[in-house]
Amino acid sequence: MAQFDPRRQPMRFAPHLLTAAAAVTVAMLAGRVYQPAQAEVVPELTPQQIASLEAQAFAAAGMPAGMTAPEAIPVQIRRGETFEQAVRRTGITPSDASAVAATLSNAFDVSQMRAGLRFETAISRPRHGRGDARLIGLTMRTGPASQLTVSRSFDGALRLRALEERVTQETVVLKSEVRGSLSATAQRMGAEASVRRKAIQLFAHKLDLDRDIRASDDFTLVFDRAVTENGRTVDTGDLLYAELKGVVFYRFQVPGERQAQYFDATGKNMRSSMMRTPLDRGFRISSSFGVRTHPISGFRRMHQGMDFAAGTGTPVIAPADGVVVEARRWGGYGNWLRIRHSNGLESGYGHLSRYGSGIRAGQRVSQGQVVAYVGSTGASTGPHLHYEIWRNGQRINPSGIRTDEGTILAGAQLAAFRAEKARIDRIIAAGGERRPTVLKASVEGLRPAATVSAS
Repeated sequence: MAQFDPRRQPMRFAPHLLTAAAAVTVAMLAGRVYQPAQAEVVPELTPQQIASLEAQAFAAAGMPAGMTAPEAIPVQIRRGETFEQAVRRTGITPSDASAVAATLSNAFDVSQMRAGLRFETAISRPRHGRGDARLIGLTMRTGPASQLTVSRSFDGALRLRALEERVTQETVVLKSEVRGSLSATAQRMGAEASVRRKAIQLFAHKLDLDRDIRASDDFTLVFDRAVTENGRTVDTGDLLYAELKGVVFYRFQVPGERQAQYFDATGKNMRSSMMRTPLDRGFRISSSFGVRTHPISGFRRMHQGMDFAAGTGTPVIAPADGVVVEARRWGGYGNWLRIRHSNGLESGYGHLSRYGSGIRAGQRVSQGQVVAYVGSTGASTGPHLHYEIWRNGQRINPSGIRTDEGTILAGAQLAAFRAEKARIDRIIAAGGERRPTVLKASVEGLRPAATVSAS
């Protein structure tokens, strides 16, 4: 069968346009229009040509004879369900379901598709309500920037295409003033959750994120990400640089060590032994260490910790490496957690809504790890975190804790760090960096069966 080619006018225009229209319709209904990886299938098109083809596609394929316009129906494979059973829930016939399964089997073993896998279908139904629904097409993501598309040609046959977007690796330089909160501002500027979380954890070593940061404070974040032609972020890499109120962090992988660390401009490790606060966002200090009137009993008594007002479910992070001593219910503290750190220090957390994954007595935790979530259990007037610090068994003021600073690089390690610092500084001065690349298809839960050839 001849292939639709927009560079020439075919003898039988309508049949070939309908074949192309089905593929474009399926991709558009899934919310994504991709360029095939094979240049000979669909050549490079201008935005105007693409818009023209899309308009023609909808005109030709949007209203099959006697059927309604194709409707986008998302499908997710349920536990104990086969691919055919899942696709039949759209209302198509068993023969249609078997046909699309057979078509997909040219690329993947459909019997190995796992529960939870999602895909998108385009379904047309009889105009007068009688008869079976008809599958016009199906799209299934096979990687961050690739998908398989099954589309129906004018003669009723199903065609399988492998579609792939070009991906650009970017190093993004994000500069802004704080408006509201640091995390919210970075989110509005396009920083992914992992980048925001790492930046907050770093700054929490040196700054009180509730009291030290003000609106209009400038900050800079530099991080890697992969972006498709349509501007969709498909992968976020490491935070390379962070700056706020004169506090600067450079990411550097020390030769011979397993994990990268963060250093200041002189090569000093910025990781302190104890972070300033156990929350990294969305909080305020509602009660400090010292004598106060208890909000429930009304009596004046010593408050041997700090209270952080925050929403239920706000993550609580370990301020330092340590071992969980207690994770249990404890009187007015409600759900209680205690962690033993080095140098005779221990930290305690009260009124928790729940504990972090795997948190129990004897469990080792690392600095910055989520260990619990804010709640209002026990004797509490509202969601908040009660935070305590002990030194050698005695409660002390958490805001007055003094901790050791990190080590300073020297010799060959310092020279390597300076080279990496210079590279990051050049990227900041240039406003960012772009590196075109292609991400390979890789599907969780799908087993390759054969090489897909475009039709």
